[in-house]
Amino acid sequence: MRRDADRGSAVVEFVGLGVLLLVPVVYLVIAVAQLQAGAFGAEAGAREAARVIASASASTPSAARADAEAVVALALEDQGVDPASARLDVRCDVDPCGAGGSLVRTTVRLEVVLPGVPALLAAMVPARVPVEATGTAAGDRFAGAP
Repeated sequence: MRRDADRGSAVVEFVGLGVLLLVPVVYLVIAVAQLQAGAFGAEAGAREAARVIASASASTPSAARADAEAVVALALEDQGVDPASARLDVRCDVDPCGAGGSLVRTTVRLEVVLPGVPALLAAMVPARVPVEATGTAAGDRFAGAP
């Protein structure tokens, strides 16, 4: 038997093993990046929405809510996340929100879709990861002062 029979097979094995290891690692990096983008967008949206509502005039709560939703949508779009999947909850310790010294808590909830999951498989296993972020801001103590 000749000793050269296996010559060159190490390259083939290395390439095959490299592909088998590289594909899952690349998918994991892409999936984690998608989740991180959702978390960054939710956190920025919640923080800025709380600031918008806390600094808004107490006489325009509906306009402040609309501005806060626009801020959340902008923060999510900046991260490449669909803002239609997000929900904004606003809680204030005094009514109306934004009154002097009030504390505003906003929560942004959304679901991040894992990339590359086929619809058939997504129907059988969870292909969405819930992401939630909370922001808090204090209203200006002297908002009603002349």
